[in-house]
Amino acid sequence: MNNKLTKHLSSGHATCQGCGIPAIVRHVLGATDEPVIVANATGCLEVTTTIYPYTAWKVPYVHSVFGNAAATASGIDAAQKALERKGYFKKSAKGGSALGRKAKIVVFGGDGGTYDIGLQSLSGALERGHDFLYVCYDNEGYMNTGGQRSGATPYGANTETAPAGETSFGKAQQRKDLMEIVNAHGIKYLAQTNVAYVNDLKKKAKKALETPGPSFLLVLQPCTQLWKFPTSEYVAVGKLATETNFWPLYEIEDGKYTINNIQKNPKPIEEFLKTQGRFKHLFADKNKKVISDIQNTVNANLEKLVKKAQNS
Repeated sequence: MNNKLTKHLSSGHATCQGCGIPAIVRHVLGATDEPVIVANATGCLEVTTTIYPYTAWKVPYVHSVFGNAAATASGIDAAQKALERKGYFKKSAKGGSALGRKAKIVVFGGDGGTYDIGLQSLSGALERGHDFLYVCYDNEGYMNTGGQRSGATPYGANTETAPAGETSFGKAQQRKDLMEIVNAHGIKYLAQTNVAYVNDLKKKAKKALETPGPSFLLVLQPCTQLWKFPTSEYVAVGKLATETNFWPLYEIEDGKYTINNIQKNPKPIEEFLKTQGRFKHLFADKNKKVISDIQNTVNANLEKLVKKAQNS
């Protein structure tokens, strides 16, 4: 594998075949030449890269529990600021190189550790203005623990704790709008992106890492195991999420919304849903109204986003 791609995260980890999480990590961390420190909430990334006594990480790395990855990053930021006050990052008296270099702090968490269990510590860290980038790799469920529904799971999806059956069509609630929750904290930069669009991911990661204070990336990460599609298809499935406007690519910078990938002729939502076993029950006659409801929600959400972009 390309040495540049494995500079921060080596090959030989245990993520599932066809998983996009390593690509997210490598492209985010590869967007800066500065030293980095990683805080990682419990989840798929953590359990597959730190199987004792081995690690795939080539950077300073802290494993946090589900709920406190952003709090861990807050502590690292406070420690660096204390070192800065003591002159640790200043030039030497002889005019040589800096005694030390401040590191970029990057948090990785899944949707379970971000939308739900870790939301409180994330909110606190954003409100206090700590200098870090939080990256949520969103595979829309608790995949590390068997595929339970999370706050990110889409309406109508079949999961272990919201199963489709005779009396249920799957999850009956809409997913949380995490971008708007984060945006409500007034941070300078946040963006929604997709592992299937790595150029967009890299561009946004670079911008986020260069933004002082807290920044946030929400990255769609199709899960081959629990979404139930062939392992070779994660890029194709991810692209369909954006091509149907289920997952638009956009950013919010100083309150201004910019849509990065306008779908002039979007594909119908069925094109995305039919690729995945978690939605196959929706194509039964009794559930087809659910597909119509999903399409209407996608259309309404896009209309809101377009208005925000026009008015900002």
